[in-house]
Amino acid sequence: MSRLGSHFRISRRGMFLAIVVLACVLPLLWTLLASVQILPDAIHTPPQWEFELSLDQYLEVGIVQPDFMLKVFTSLLVATGTTLLATTIGFFAAYSLARSRFRGRASVVQSFLVLACLPVISYLIPLSKLMDTLRLTDTITGIVLAETALYSPLAVYVLFGYFHSISIEMEESARLEGASLLRTLRSVVLPACLTGVVATAIILFVLSWNQLLIPLRIATPHVNTIPTAMIDFFTFERELDWPTAAAALIVSLLPIALVVALAHRALEQFSLDISHHKT
Repeated sequence: MSRLGSHFRISRRGMFLAIVVLACVLPLLWTLLASVQILPDAIHTPPQWEFELSLDQYLEVGIVQPDFMLKVFTSLLVATGTTLLATTIGFFAAYSLARSRFRGRASVVQSFLVLACLPVISYLIPLSKLMDTLRLTDTITGIVLAETALYSPLAVYVLFGYFHSISIEMEESARLEGASLLRTLRSVVLPACLTGVVATAIILFVLSWNQLLIPLRIATPHVNTIPTAMIDFFTFERELDWPTAAAALIVSLLPIALVVALAHRALEQFSLDISHHKT
């Protein structure tokens, strides 16, 4: 009876997970089918599927609209620059915070989580004013700096947990052998928390790639990223062409899929232990 009950619980758990996965994958599957012109025909009742397989939409996105590929490249530059800068800032800030001892450190750590949870719009006005003052509006550099300010608190909070879990004895041994601080960071600390650094960088890359409000306010109309470019498919002035819009969306997802595929092992080992932050 207990074995039957255990099997039943496993079956229910598997069914629940299958439903969740299906709910997550279904929109992407619909987009993929629409990109090759497999669409439901809403005229008939019940709706019927129209099978007109074609890759012309991908040719239009890649050849007929070469500026879209330029926007993909722009997004790649922005996401890469933001990831490198925010991860670097988060690395040094989190390490300094983890190795410091002062009253209220736990409150400081939690404040980074609060900053990371603030809506983007709360950053938008001061950052846009700052970029106007620095004459970085409508530039890739301006977007990178603004998004770095947005995502650095998240990087600090996540990486602090990894640094806090690393034994300090290894660092002390390296310093006793005459290693400088930078060498200790490079040879001891970074290898010990490499999984966390890589996973954090991937998360920041994805967040930057999908960021809309900051590029929309700071960069348009001359510098466009993928999210701002996708808006053009849904404007009232343009008749919505679902297959072309779907093809553009699939093309924009390829860099993300490639990055995640290359670093999937780091993501599998990634964990955020909240107990590390309660110090």
